[in-house]
Amino acid sequence: MKKLHLLFVIASCLCIAESVAQSASSVLLKNAMVIDGNGGPPLENTDILISDGRISAVGKGIKANGAREINLTGKTVMPSLVCAHAHVGTLKGTTSSADNYTRENLLRHLKKYQDYGVSAVLAMGTDRPLIFDGFRDSTAAGLLPGARLYSAGYGFNTPDPNPGSWMNLLLRPASPSDVPAMMDKLAALKPTVVKIWVDDHGGNAQKMKPEIYQAIINEAHKRNIRVAAHLFYVEDARKLTQAGIDIIAHSIRDKEVDQDLLIKMKQKNVLYIPTLSLDEYQFIYAQSPDWINDPFFKASLEPGVYEMITDKAYGERIRNSADYQRNMSAFKTASINLKKIHDAGITVALGTDSGAFPVRTQGFTEHLEMELMVKSGLTPAQAITVSTRNASHALLADKDFGTLEKGKKADFIVLSSNPLTDIRNTRRIESVWKEGKEVSKGPLSK
Repeated sequence: MKKLHLLFVIASCLCIAESVAQSASSVLLKNAMVIDGNGGPPLENTDILISDGRISAVGKGIKANGAREINLTGKTVMPSLVCAHAHVGTLKGTTSSADNYTRENLLRHLKKYQDYGVSAVLAMGTDRPLIFDGFRDSTAAGLLPGARLYSAGYGFNTPDPNPGSWMNLLLRPASPSDVPAMMDKLAALKPTVVKIWVDDHGGNAQKMKPEIYQAIINEAHKRNIRVAAHLFYVEDARKLTQAGIDIIAHSIRDKEVDQDLLIKMKQKNVLYIPTLSLDEYQFIYAQSPDWINDPFFKASLEPGVYEMITDKAYGERIRNSADYQRNMSAFKTASINLKKIHDAGITVALGTDSGAFPVRTQGFTEHLEMELMVKSGLTPAQAITVSTRNASHALLADKDFGTLEKGKKADFIVLSSNPLTDIRNTRRIESVWKEGKEVSKGPLSK
């Protein structure tokens, strides 16, 4: 009997210790307006209970003994942003180069994204061997500071060796027979997607041949890997959709999409990443945008870039470029197509191409992209869903984050103002949380 009593006491102590430990790791957010990312109306005066880095409950009047309570009356909580098209590691100052691709620079970029409330990014095809020896997987598991890094590995392009040095690990098949061995090499890296460049860069490069991209799509699908296409033209989008492309990773910009293409994209579950900000950056620095002196923008820039883009001669070069009018027209068409594609029920996900070049700044651009979506006709709630739930789906990570629901990782942003009344209020960041811990006060707290 004494032994049984002793065992009971020990078991009871263990249970109490476990309960105390669980309480110590729990946080209860009280009285916030919650935008859960699913697209429905906001949840007013709502509580969120977080335990061990995940959301335990969302609702009103939640009580949790021992949990640390934080009163968020008057604040808005929304899921962290996810960028399904970015580039990481190559920017430093006014340069974009393979020489900049170091562990230190990667972590610096990922921390910058996190400061802006971006919890995960998919680097689209320009990564280097450094990240495939545990670094990428450690970030995805939340073991390293900053945003989680997902990768498309080394993208596929044409045999033409351009563009430059930071992309010199691209796979360049000359014929369909080259593709299987290249795909084996890429598949060993376990990429989130395969990236292909199907574009002539404004007539300045050869375009990937249909038989090549068909072979890439076929070989990727054999290995259960999706394929994302860099493109510009509506006819390429049509042919790629027919060929089985999974993701269109840039806007269709030469012509408006027609009903036939919309139906086929919907039928084949093609996911669309518009990258409107990329198109605006092509011309906007010649026009003094209203955010050019905004501290939220300036804090995202690499050293020296602000001086470069505000130099009068820089703006004049853009304005006098032969592509200036074409780029403005492409942006307008991209905006129209986003609305048509979203209205057709095709899944749209946030992506920006931020980090490819110094003028496509990391962090701020993701917030600008949402503003451009709203200017294109989406509601703020729709733009937020595109940038949270849908973008996490693009990374096949929506079981873990992208919405504020029971069981999901507690990745979210606390805002001082409501973005449903003005989408630019996503920039009013009070704190950024990752797996239930506050990791930043936003980019302006530095």
